[in-house]
Amino acid sequence: MKLLSILLQAAPTGGKDNGMMTILMMVAFVGIFYFFFIRPQQKKQKEIKKQREAMKAGDKVVTSGGIYGKIKDVNDTSFTIEIAENVRIKVDKASVFATADDLTKTQQ
Repeated sequence: MKLLSILLQAAPTGGKDNGMMTILMMVAFVGIFYFFFIRPQQKKQKEIKKQREAMKAGDKVVTSGGIYGKIKDVNDTSFTIEIAENVRIKVDKASVFATADDLTKTQQ
């Protein structure tokens, strides 16, 4: 709001047309910002969430910390991942970003 008031004060005083033009420019700026920054990020987050929900026991995954492993158990908010023989860790679902198979496909 402070930015809007500064822009409106900086507009030349020539009547209603200049004020209306300033408001239209602000609306256009917000629209451009939404379509180029906010919307693509929301779509990407939905895609990542969909991938996490599709993960099941036996899938090979990589955590955000770079740990490779295989999912052994799926809970509501976490995965149990086997990172070596008889070595299992419990991680939050939000820390698993991709399956190991997806990473090898993109690197080729």
